[in-house]
Amino acid sequence: MEEVYNFVHQPLLIVISGTAGAGKDSLIRRMKERGCPFHFVVTATDREPRPGEVHGVDYFFTSTEEFTRMIEQRELLEHAVVYNQYKGIPKQQVQEAMASGKDVVMRVDVQGVATIRELAPEIISIFLTASSEEELKRRLRARGSDSPEQLQKRIVTAREEMKRLPEFDYVVVNHDGALDRAVDDVLAIIQAEHCRTKQRVVRL
Repeated sequence: MEEVYNFVHQPLLIVISGTAGAGKDSLIRRMKERGCPFHFVVTATDREPRPGEVHGVDYFFTSTEEFTRMIEQRELLEHAVVYNQYKGIPKQQVQEAMASGKDVVMRVDVQGVATIRELAPEIISIFLTASSEEELKRRLRARGSDSPEQLQKRIVTAREEMKRLPEFDYVVVNHDGALDRAVDDVLAIIQAEHCRTKQRVVRL
């Protein structure tokens, strides 16, 4: 019998974004702990590590000079200055993972998502948010790493970033104390995307 249908899953590029304090790092950390079979992109930054953060796992921590060199050599898929700190996505890391057939998950600040969408319109963009502004403020205060002025700046920025919510494909609410529920929502989105009759094909 002649084979008339051969369905092949295309690797997906999942971009997780959201305001400061939404829990992007915590979400991705829990996905790793649960053994989710994705390639998790490690973002490069020139900021100092926070307590408990590990180079090459949480971020690639570089000097400002090294980060500038990566920009000049076009080694980054996107980069931005966020709260006076450089952050960027190493391009080769994403290309190699997708070439192997793996879904790729990366965290990107809200301002960087539009840049990546211009390069790869078929990305899946997920906006992660706290359940309310009051909850967001509580999380930011609990960090204890910002001055009152920095804290206020983050809150004002978060309000502006929330206005860009309609630009995203999906929104996931990270309720306080319910991180696994947020992970389940993200996994459900990815599973649904793999079940589409018209697969997204990402080209970088």
